[in-house]
Amino acid sequence: MLQQSPLYAYIPARDMARARRFYEEQLGFTPAAEIAGGVHYAFAGGTGCFLYPTPNAGTSQASQAFWQVADIEREVAELKARGVVFERYGMPGEDASGIVTQGGARAAWFKDSEGNIMAVIQSL
Repeated sequence: MLQQSPLYAYIPARDMARARRFYEEQLGFTPAAEIAGGVHYAFAGGTGCFLYPTPNAGTSQASQAFWQVADIEREVAELKARGVVFERYGMPGEDASGIVTQGGARAAWFKDSEGNIMAVIQSL
């Protein structure tokens, strides 16, 4: 049953003003709605995420969310031009730009202003 329903990501933020600047100015997102102190961002295919205030932001050592992209090299270059810093994990298959190719996909990771790990992924 759940697999037939849309899935949305929750993104925690310690400082909502700082997080909104990152997502709206650095990543270029447009808020779809402000709800109970948080903000909803809508994405392609009817998907979205909810950025919400919590003191627990940035505590996970795993990716919080990823964007499925058609051209990862272009996306990484555009994000770097906006000041986004990509993580380097020294993984096998990692190229000079920080993009890792493994298991039928290419991926690159960055942290948002709150320390949350995010990714862009391109299927091969």
